[in-house]
Amino acid sequence: MAAKWEPKNKNILITGAASGLGAAYAEALLNEGAKNIAVLDIDVKTGENFVSKLNETYNNKAIFIKCDVSKEEDIKNSFNNVLNKFKRIDLLINNAGIMSDTDSMWRLACDVNWEGLVSFTMKAVKHMRKDEGGDGGTIVNISSTAGICKLNFLPIYCGSKGAVLHFSQSLASAPFYDNTGIRVLTLCPGPTATKLMEGLDNRIVETTDMNQLQSLNGIPVQSVESAVAAMMKLLKDGDNGSIWLSANDKPALELTPQINKYLAELEKLTLP
Repeated sequence: MAAKWEPKNKNILITGAASGLGAAYAEALLNEGAKNIAVLDIDVKTGENFVSKLNETYNNKAIFIKCDVSKEEDIKNSFNNVLNKFKRIDLLINNAGIMSDTDSMWRLACDVNWEGLVSFTMKAVKHMRKDEGGDGGTIVNISSTAGICKLNFLPIYCGSKGAVLHFSQSLASAPFYDNTGIRVLTLCPGPTATKLMEGLDNRIVETTDMNQLQSLNGIPVQSVESAVAAMMKLLKDGDNGSIWLSANDKPALELTPQINKYLAELEKLTLP
């Protein structure tokens, strides 16, 4: 990456941004000079209220677009609506997510966490890529520490977040950046003080061993501010394909060397 990235004058699209971390990312980016922010979410009332407050502070730089990330038609229409408004998208943050492994929710959760993220990513790649007339850009895909760790009470959620991490790494493989001018970055937040952590006991798979879930009760839940600081760090300093950890209220930690080393060892066993 030739120059340090800055939010100033950037057009940004964030999914799942009506509240929680998505909303915090939006406000932080506007505070550092973003040109425009598109807040996408299924929650219309919360999203419109949030954007109204942003526009009072940041001089009408935000728009709200209703989007169900589990539906391809919504994704297509929302992405095109943002392009019609902004003419160019410089940064996509795929933040929308559902943490639920229940019988009634896990398919919807996978559609949002995985398939919707892939759809938005590929639309952004087509729009941004320099080798097809675009201006380049940045895509941040939100994985999780659940995409790195094994949690027996959330195996489906772990699988979807692991898929996000590996998809992002595979897409970013050389010569992707040289050809397209697009950075693909991955953020793995740990437990964070948002609604996603509320009522977790009611969103897990049935298991006879609850020890692992109970052990999480003693794990620190980081502040939203800590996760936002990690996002800003990876946006400003992250090279294409890099993976970043945000957990326990500690500074963002790049995991790329460790994960690449692990994958290289496996590739020696599997590839000729």
